[in-house]
Amino acid sequence: MLYPSATVIILFFVLHWYMSLFVQTFYLHRYAAHAMFTMSPFWEKAFHLLTFVAQGSSYLSPYAYGVLHRLHHAYADTEQDPHSPKYDQSLFSMMWRTKSIYHEIFFRRLKVEPRFTQGVPSWSGFERFADAWATRIFWGVLYSLVYFLFAPSYWWYLLLPLHYVMGPLHGAIINWYAHKYGYRNYEVKDTSRNMIPVELLVMGEGLHNNHHARSNRANFAVKWFEFDPTWPIIRLLHGLRIIRLKAA
Repeated sequence: MLYPSATVIILFFVLHWYMSLFVQTFYLHRYAAHAMFTMSPFWEKAFHLLTFVAQGSSYLSPYAYGVLHRLHHAYADTEQDPHSPKYDQSLFSMMWRTKSIYHEIFFRRLKVEPRFTQGVPSWSGFERFADAWATRIFWGVLYSLVYFLFAPSYWWYLLLPLHYVMGPLHGAIINWYAHKYGYRNYEVKDTSRNMIPVELLVMGEGLHNNHHARSNRANFAVKWFEFDPTWPIIRLLHGLRIIRLKAA
């Protein structure tokens, strides 16, 4: 039987996991990088703020993420790919290289072709605030305070580092493992694969081969047994006219 305080920690972790995943797959990936749907300037700013709240200490800039991901698709599994298990010896070396390229893009030091930046949402002043170390430390202290108040034992503190790096953690799962394990519906030039039932834990992002084959398709599921948990939310937001799918 769980202590009530343990239930609080579990709920907090699950909420943070899925909120961070949602903004990454919905706003950063499907909107910022691929423009699978449109939204008004008001809603763009609203989802930008939601990304900041949901990711907190591991906030990822929509601009830097969008450009980085477009580079990944253009050069998937080549030496120019920002993250490829084919050219990195370990998960950690791949993510360290990804981080370095991400920051070059974030600070506009990396020169890229206009096709990689066109239409990518940018809110430079706010992004610099959200990216600042003081801001990230504030979020880290806030997560730690929740554990200090509610964790029934010190063992629960082992979950804390995952909160600190939640955004990049989700990216690492897909960019490494979904290029190594799973099945393929499409024979594409890269090593992308689908991971079932992992797609349920990562809001559809595990259907990576499907996405690489049909990168403008908002629903990542194509087979009858596949399910993209983000797709019903996209349909709902489209129905509410918060977003407009390009091919409804």
